[in-house]
Amino acid sequence: MDISGLAAVVTGAASGLGEATARALAAGGAKVVILDRNEEGAKAVGDELGGFGIGCDVADAASMESAIKAAADAYGPARIVVNCAGIGPAARVIGRDGPMDLQKFAQVININLIGTFNTLRLAAAAMQDLDTLETGERGIIINTASVAAFEGQIGQAAYSASKGGVHAMTIPVARELARFGIRVLTIAPGIMSTPMLFALPDEVQESLGKTVPFPARLGSAQEYAKLVLHMCDNVYMNGETVRLDGAIRLTAK
Repeated sequence: MDISGLAAVVTGAASGLGEATARALAAGGAKVVILDRNEEGAKAVGDELGGFGIGCDVADAASMESAIKAAADAYGPARIVVNCAGIGPAARVIGRDGPMDLQKFAQVININLIGTFNTLRLAAAAMQDLDTLETGERGIIINTASVAAFEGQIGQAAYSASKGGVHAMTIPVARELARFGIRVLTIAPGIMSTPMLFALPDEVQESLGKTVPFPARLGSAQEYAKLVLHMCDNVYMNGETVRLDGAIRLTAK
């Protein structure tokens, strides 16, 4: 897929992995719409990239229907959709104050898993009616899981469940959408240098980076974006979750 001139939508794109992806797609000539709960941040990044930003809630059906429609009205239905919106709070099943608040668990599932599916279903519905490209495909949807989907740590029950769900739905959705020429892929990042980690002291970030076999450092948002670009370009990639983690395997804690 040659991304030049194609419409793209990236969720969670006001910062972190989403912002880096939006910038990489725009640099490649795609017409990018920035979606994020942080409306001010989304508009700022959109303006800088010559596109535009929309404030929305990925877990809310009406909010995303409106956002996807606004994006399509501007550039046409997106052929490239990248789901980066997500949260990663940690909480033990049994903490000092008793069992984990069920609403906190549900919030993580709603944003990370249901929010991803919400965007995917709406984008795919619009994408299916597009003309095929020279490669025979109509578009690509890339979701974001995590290495915690495979070996989550203590305190990551909700996060691992949400990201495990994103990974698990990759192959059935890819199989279903194959008849439309829509590819579905998932990236499972390891320990990445994103706003979630920026709040930690430098020495803690350095220590975390040293746990990665090679290269012994945190991954960068730009490296995630490079993988997105490769997935767009390589038409034979489909129905797969790709770890981007420097060979790390998370320990219990």
